[in-house]
Amino acid sequence: MLKEFREFALKGNVVDLAIGVIIGASFSRIVESIVGDLFMPLIAWITRGGVDFSNYFLPLSGEVTSTSLATARSQGAVLAYGSFITAAINFLIVAWVLFLVVKGINELKRQAERNKPPAPAPEAPADVRLLTEIRDLLSERRAPPA
Repeated sequence: MLKEFREFALKGNVVDLAIGVIIGASFSRIVESIVGDLFMPLIAWITRGGVDFSNYFLPLSGEVTSTSLATARSQGAVLAYGSFITAAINFLIVAWVLFLVVKGINELKRQAERNKPPAPAPEAPADVRLLTEIRDLLSERRAPPA
């Protein structure tokens, strides 16, 4: 069983997947920073009201009196829909960036295919070459002398 697990774990696909997950986690932190530190302040500035989605919530308990999400969570149950909005914006940004990356990679592949010289015609098998020679010899015999 241990041998089978080692074979499974060391297959190329599993290792590639693990690397993808690690890179994805790091990429997620970058996107969170872009959204939280760049886009959200811009949205707040554009709306002039200081829109901060991360602090939007609905209290589900009468004991919640705070206007800050962090404090409200300590007071009771809250529905933090602002966090969901932020997560949705994060997802859209990640999806857009990945779309652009995949689109760029596909374009590079298309350019490589266009620049690739055409493959040479495959060589005919020996029997086909022999039959071609016989045909050519027979056609020379039948042709009237010039």
